[in-house]
This record gives sequence, C-alpha cells and structure tokens, in this order.
Amino acid sequence: MIITKANLHELRAMDHKAGVVFLMDKPLTWTSFNVVAKVRGVLSRFNTVKRFKVGHTGTLDPLASGLLILCAGKATKRITEFMDQQKEYTGTITLGATRPSFDMETEIEAEFPFDHITEAQVEEAMKTFIGEILQRPPIYSAKQIQGKRAYDLARAGKEVKVPKAMVEVATFELTAFRLPEIDFRVVCSKGTYIRSLANDIGQSLNSGAYLSALRRTASGEYNVEDALSIADVQEALKLESV
Repeated sequence: MIITKANLHELRAMDHKAGVVFLMDKPLTWTSFNVVAKVRGVLSRFNTVKRFKVGHTGTLDPLASGLLILCAGKATKRITEFMDQQKEYTGTITLGATRPSFDMETEIEAEFPFDHITEAQVEEAMKTFIGEILQRPPIYSAKQIQGKRAYDLARAGKEVKVPKAMVEVATFELTAFRLPEIDFRVVCSKGTYIRSLANDIGQSLNSGAYLSALRRTASGEYNVEDALSIADVQEALKLESV
C-alpha cells in the first residue's frame, strides 16, 4: 500500500513487513538517508525489531526539498520501479556567477555579466535542452569514478572528470524572470542533474549560472502535495519523536 496524507490513518493497522510505500516530503538540508533513518527508526520501534528494512527510490541533494518515495518491508522489491519514473522539479537559477558544485554547496568561483539577458533569450535557451541530451554530471555528485564517489575526490582537491550521460528532458520552462534569478519547472528522466542544467544554461546565455533552490514536486503519478512529514508518521503510529 502507498501511504499518503489521505490514508495515513490506516498505517497503524497495517502489516508493515508485507510492504509499505511512503510518500515523504524531504526537508531542506536533510540528506535522503536522514529521512530513511528516521522512518526506519519509527518502524523498528513500532514493530519491535532491531532494524526494519527501508530504502529510498532516488536521492535528493541536501539542498533540495520535496518528494522522496520510501519503500519498507517487502515493498523494497519495488524500488527500481519507482526509481525509473519521470520526475518533476521546480526551482530557481541564479545567473551571473558559477560555483564548482553548480549549486549553493560551494563558494562562487567566477562572476559574469548578466544584464544583456532577456526573458525571450532564456526561453529560447531552455528549448535547446528539451529532448534527449548528453549531460555531464557535476564533479560534486555521487557518480562513481574508479571506485570512489566523485564528490569525495572533489572535496579532497583532486581533479575529477565525470563522463557525460544521456538523459531526457520532457519539459523545461520559465515560470518567473527577475534578474539575476529565474524560476523554472522541469520534467525529466531519472539520472538528470538539475544542477548541470543550471550551469549549462548559464553558458548558453554567455554568462554563468548555478542552482539556488530546488524542490521535487512529483515522481510519476505521485505528487509532493500528498506527501508526509516524519512527524505525521510518528503521530499515526502514536510514537514520540526519535
């Protein structure tokens, strides 16, 4: 069963080991593992087991919020099914500067002019990224490079070359224009780095850019409006905070 706000009241009476899928709203600055660990703790206490099986279906960066689907018990067999779904995001790109991580994790490394950029130019640039594209993931990513995470190598000051990967962008649209910030909505395949889209669009506009805000709003047919907080799950199982 998939647990949302609408049927949360059914959680307490369910057989959790038989399989439960949670739509969770990941808070800003939390890692995806933080959410997994909290839900695992709640289910372990309620079911009086040492370590309840829980996994997520696609990492969200700490500086992003929004929909994170968790599978628990026998539902962990469905992780790949949810991971393969198309994702939707909204967010903000800041023009006129670049950062090594392509987002707010690292400091500004270079600044560029942006006064020449018009709303029409942004919309035209966004169109060039729709469809199947070869995208280079950020060096500050979880990609494996010779058996090590790219972000570990980057943080250690080592040179990192992450190979490009084919991804598909179904929608990339401008929702607000207020230089140096632009708001957007994107619908894309799994494995798409929105941070890389931000960096690439800065280059295409003869400027620089980085991702300054991101929220995952949907995954397949599931929407963040139906998602739960940790407190919701604790309250449904009548457990105090863990």
